[in-house]
Amino acid sequence: MFRFYASTVDKFMWGRRYLNRRFFELVADRFRHRLAWVVAFRGDEPIAGAFNLEKGDRLYGRYWGATTELPFLHFNVCYYHGIRHCIERGLSVFEPGAGGEHKLARGFRPTAMCSAHYVHNARFRHIVDDFLVREREAVERFVATGGDDEEP
Repeated sequence: MFRFYASTVDKFMWGRRYLNRRFFELVADRFRHRLAWVVAFRGDEPIAGAFNLEKGDRLYGRYWGATTELPFLHFNVCYYHGIRHCIERGLSVFEPGAGGEHKLARGFRPTAMCSAHYVHNARFRHIVDDFLVREREAVERFVATGGDDEEP
């Protein structure tokens, strides 16, 4: 799973490896009962994976990656398999992770997520705070409209 995670963050300029191989080893060891990882194979070779966690009546999707690019592989591994997993296990919510208007076409509606960050540099912190005021309003509108352009 680490290899898939690393392959995705390494592809994009915004990607950052803030999780290491040891993290994935510890999760596999200590939270095995919550893991609902998805691995796609081409023959005997694992080529893609999604890092999903199950708790209560919810499935949470967080990381994905692939060593091979194939049409629709991302959607099958990240979304369609998770939807099927929820149906088969009687889960009521599949939260597929942050970002991506492409999720709207797959039946997912936006939900607000909380995040906590500390920006050490005071000048930069004020710039970020100013941006977040505008961003928060836009996100609240997006969530309230379910991703549609029209008001509810």
